[in-house]
Amino acid sequence: MGGDPFNSSGLPPFTLTGLPGLESSQHWIFLLLGALYTVSVVGNALILFIIKEEQNLHQPMYYFLSLLSVNDLGVSFSTLPTVLAAFCFHLREIGFNSCMAQMFFIHLFSFAESGILLVMSFDRYVAICYPLRYTTVLTDGRVVRMGLSVIVRSFCMVFPLPFLLKRLPFCKSNVLSHAYCLHPDLIRLPCGDITINNIFGLFIVISTFGLDSALILLSYVLILRSVLAIASQEERVKTLNTCVSHMCAVLVFYVPMVGVSMAARYGRHAPKYVHTLMSLIYLFVPPMLNPVIYSIKTKEIRRKLYKILLGAKF
Repeated sequence: MGGDPFNSSGLPPFTLTGLPGLESSQHWIFLLLGALYTVSVVGNALILFIIKEEQNLHQPMYYFLSLLSVNDLGVSFSTLPTVLAAFCFHLREIGFNSCMAQMFFIHLFSFAESGILLVMSFDRYVAICYPLRYTTVLTDGRVVRMGLSVIVRSFCMVFPLPFLLKRLPFCKSNVLSHAYCLHPDLIRLPCGDITINNIFGLFIVISTFGLDSALILLSYVLILRSVLAIASQEERVKTLNTCVSHMCAVLVFYVPMVGVSMAARYGRHAPKYVHTLMSLIYLFVPPMLNPVIYSIKTKEIRRKLYKILLGAKF
């Protein structure tokens, strides 16, 4: 593939990479990733099952949590095929269209997670700042529309990416930096003009992650102002405690993302496996930790989980 350009008609394959520099440890890495996958899939499936079975959890907050769990399952299943192939079966080649499809779904679920965390922060804002209007503001119909708007927005943002890549000629080695396909990784490979791709990529990052994080921060500023107006310190703590799970989910999602961006910007001389590990943390840790966080911090989910585990034991 060295110097012969490929365009969309040539459909060049890509070569996946495990952990460069840590080849001797890849079996252990695979076991770790397997454990993360298992916790993520089982945990999110249990969250969905518990919310479906418990009538008292049929509320807007838990509908959004269900959407978050479905999205986390989507992230896990989007990366699973190629990670399994690269680390377990040492199959490193992926076709062009398969790579485009995987990139589409990984970024779709990533952008959707940001949007879901935003609507969850709106839920907390209404519940704390306008508790008497909560049921009239967050009706079932409005919750459905909010969920659909998150999905549609994510789809519209990600949909052009494969087509913007397919129009470009590829004449490099086409070796990816990860065991899955990501747009920032793929955009390094074409030998044509990628100005449009870069501009559009920056636009969707600012209009999703940038806007969402700013609005989430604003919602918590308003929540904090409302909480500080409560006279009783005990009531303040009790009210803030209802936001702990969501705040943890926000941090678990955005902190690794910032870490990946900082590593890409300032860690150019760091070993390649550092960037790969940061990317793995960004994609694997949130889907694994979210069900753990909500299981620990939500009394109703915790109680039902105990019943399931005790029932399985006896």
